[in-house]
Amino acid sequence: MFSKKLACSPKAPRAICSGKMIVAGAFALMLAFPVATPSFAAAPASELVEFDRMTWPEVKAALAAGKTTALFYTGGTEQRGPHVVNGGHNLLGPMIVKEIALKLGNAIAMPVLPFTPNEATAELPGTIGLTNDILFAVLERISEQAITTGFKNVVLMADHGGGTGPNGGVYAAVAKKLDAKYAPQGIHVYYADHPYTAAREAFTKYLKDNGYPDSGHAGLPDTSELMAKEDGTWVRKDLVKTAVGTPMVNGRAQPGGANDPKNGIMGDARRSNVEIGNVRFNMKIDYAVKQINSLIPPKK
Repeated sequence: MFSKKLACSPKAPRAICSGKMIVAGAFALMLAFPVATPSFAAAPASELVEFDRMTWPEVKAALAAGKTTALFYTGGTEQRGPHVVNGGHNLLGPMIVKEIALKLGNAIAMPVLPFTPNEATAELPGTIGLTNDILFAVLERISEQAITTGFKNVVLMADHGGGTGPNGGVYAAVAKKLDAKYAPQGIHVYYADHPYTAAREAFTKYLKDNGYPDSGHAGLPDTSELMAKEDGTWVRKDLVKTAVGTPMVNGRAQPGGANDPKNGIMGDARRSNVEIGNVRFNMKIDYAVKQINSLIPPKK
C-alpha cells in the first residue's frame, strides 16, 4: 500500500522524505488526515430492524422503545424459468420487509420463511413447496412465538401466491384465529395482502400503460425486480434475450399450444430492465406501509 515514496516538499518532515522512514511517515499522515475505513462497530440500535441480525438485548430494547410490531414476510422456493434463480422470493424478501420496517418506524422485520405452498416437478426441478396445512401450522407457531417474545402486533405478508387465496387463504385464516384469541389481551394479528395483491394489480396496469407485453410468473415483473436488486448472480443476462414462455392473452396464460415452450415462463420477459424492477419493488413497500398504517395507526 505504501510502496511508493512520498513526494517531498520544503516543509515536509525529513522522516517522511528519507525513504527509510516511509512507513512512519505514512502512519503520521494517516493520523493527521484520517481516511474512511471499514467500521466493525455495531450499528446504532435505532437502525436495527432485522430480528435475525439483532442480539436479544437489542430486541428487548427495541420493544421497550416502541417497536412492537413483528413483520412476517414469506418467500418461496420455485422454478422461475431458465434465466432466473429459484430463490428469487427469498433473496428479495429480506430487502422488502426491512424497508417496510424502516418506513413504519415501529416494527421489526422477522426472518423470511423460505418455503410456501407449491408443488415440485421433475420436468422443471426448481421448486420445493409446503402444503396449506403445514403453512397454517408454521404461521400460527411463529406468530405465537413473536407474541411470547413481547410483540403487540403481528403482520403476515407474502411475496408468493401459494396459500394466499381465496379470501386471503391460509394467511387470513391464521390471522383471524389468533386475533380472536389474543385481542382481549390487547394483542392483534393481521394479514396485509396489499404488498402482493394491490401492488401486483397496480404494476400490471403500469406495464400496460407503458406499452409492455403481458407477462406473469418468471416473466417481465419477476425478472426486472431481481435485475434491479441483484448482486450479479441472480439473473442469467445472456438468457434474458430469449426469455419467452407460455403465451398470455389479457393477463391469462394460454398453455398447451404449439407456441408453448413449457420452460416455466409465463409471457415475455425480454424487455426486463432495472427501471421497472425498481418500480415494482417500491410499489410492494409503499402498499404494505399504507395498509399496515391503516390497520395499526401510528402513535402521534
